[in-house]
Amino acid sequence: MEASDTELKKELAATLHARRELGVEYDAALVESFLEKVEQRLDGTVDRRVRRQLAEQQTAVARGGRPARSEESFGERFGLAMVSLVLAIPLSAIAVAQAGFFGLVVAWAGIFGVNVVHSSRPWPWIRGRGRKKSLDWED
Repeated sequence: MEASDTELKKELAATLHARRELGVEYDAALVESFLEKVEQRLDGTVDRRVRRQLAEQQTAVARGGRPARSEESFGERFGLAMVSLVLAIPLSAIAVAQAGFFGLVVAWAGIFGVNVVHSSRPWPWIRGRGRKKSLDWED
């Protein structure tokens, strides 16, 4: 258990003790005070995580690699699928006009191939499965 967790437990104990001594009329103020301390703790945890992630990305870029992909790749994949469907209409019409049914098959095979190759990249949010996720307060 981290020192800050111990401090938070002490703060909770002090808040509960103050509530017993001051009475119910001070409940709102005591709860607000305790929640501010919890919020500060969470803000610190989030700040550490963001700084760590930025440092990892900067290190990857400095080493000549690409930064780790984020969940944005779902939007990228979805966008490619939508563009493929929109472009499939005129490509199909051109293929049928120029080469008939065989042209249609070739056009759709190309569209399918581009989507398969693009989607064969690993899903970034699955990458961490199987590893134990760290808890916020263990950072």
